[in-house]
Amino acid sequence: MQHQYKMLRDVSRTFALSIEHLPAIVRDAITTAYLLLRVSDILEDHPDILADRKAYLLRLWAQILSGKAPLSDLTSRIANLDGSDPEVAVAQNAAQVIEALRQLPKTLQDALVTRINRTSLGMARWQEHGPFVEDEAALDDYMHQVAGRVGYLITDVFAWHSAEIAAKKDGLMPLSREYGLALQTVNVIRGMLSDYRRGWVFVPESFMAQVGLTRDTFFLPENGARALKIVTILANKADRHLRHGLDYIMAMPPDEHEIRLACMWPLFFAVKTLAVSRNNINVIRNEVKMTRQDVENILQQTIARGNSNEWLREYYEQLASSS
Repeated sequence: MQHQYKMLRDVSRTFALSIEHLPAIVRDAITTAYLLLRVSDILEDHPDILADRKAYLLRLWAQILSGKAPLSDLTSRIANLDGSDPEVAVAQNAAQVIEALRQLPKTLQDALVTRINRTSLGMARWQEHGPFVEDEAALDDYMHQVAGRVGYLITDVFAWHSAEIAAKKDGLMPLSREYGLALQTVNVIRGMLSDYRRGWVFVPESFMAQVGLTRDTFFLPENGARALKIVTILANKADRHLRHGLDYIMAMPPDEHEIRLACMWPLFFAVKTLAVSRNNINVIRNEVKMTRQDVENILQQTIARGNSNEWLREYYEQLASSS
């Protein structure tokens, strides 16, 4: 798995930080799942692939994972993409990731393939839908396809690892969806301008209509005050999902500290990012990020005190009210 771990770090140091902290077999499974999902992501996002082609390739990828088509059918079709991009490189070297998948216990293999296929097919449907979101229900549907199902996936893996988590699985599944939606809603807020530049707007049209804006007028400098009202609506939505995501983490057994930490870090990074995005015009003009010191502080605090659910609640409120 050493090559797969390097691929993971190349495409996401932040998630690598969490994933590499997990118990060994869980780490291998989540690393493999993450890389397989990155193949789906690059097929969905790459600017040089047209939308109808993206939908075709995503469905082909699902067939490959199910053993119904050879991997070469995909890799031959993306060989012209720039492999110096680490995400493209993952897709072009998907054989190594599939090899890692086949080394996992059969139960985990089946769980990963089922969840990733459904995500890929959902992405394909959204490529055919087009680069706009009508209302909050449509936004939730999109986020469920790309993130809510990932919440289900990690819960499948955690439940395979722990009998105590397996006993709670029915109650954890809806919270795991909320956990995924929480992280994705913050991604929507962070990526509004970059998404717009590549032709996509995930801010619901119904939200913008409330303040008399459209996908094109939303980003005009003179409309900053009205656009920030929409950011507030999205931020409040993200906070609701994040609080359910915190419930998900707190439902994990205290002695599964590594799993709890691996889930805490993305969530608290998102809470801090959301806090610095509120009432911040830069979230529309450019991109807002937390600092490296913020990251270090979150890591240190959670490692030291993350076993306490009472402390987690208090720390959530502390981060949510910071700026």
